[in-house]
Amino acid sequence: MADILVRYFAAAEEAAGRSEERLALADATVGSLRAELVARHGEPMEKVLRSGSFLVGGVVSRDPSREVDGVVDVLPPFAGG
Repeated sequence: MADILVRYFAAAEEAAGRSEERLALADATVGSLRAELVARHGEPMEKVLRSGSFLVGGVVSRDPSREVDGVVDVLPPFAGG
């Protein structure tokens, strides 16, 4: 079981209704974290995660098999040019 501090930014924070929360995950991967966040926060979080990403160990990832531990940042899609 991994204890994860999930930090939310911008639209992800809005969708979660908070800036961070702690989760305990048996299967500590990006895929299981994503599923847990959608289960907890519904369609608003699903919408953010469709094109958002996770910052895991200083590396941006959307790979569902990537293991997570410690702190994970949920990053909404960014606009720019």
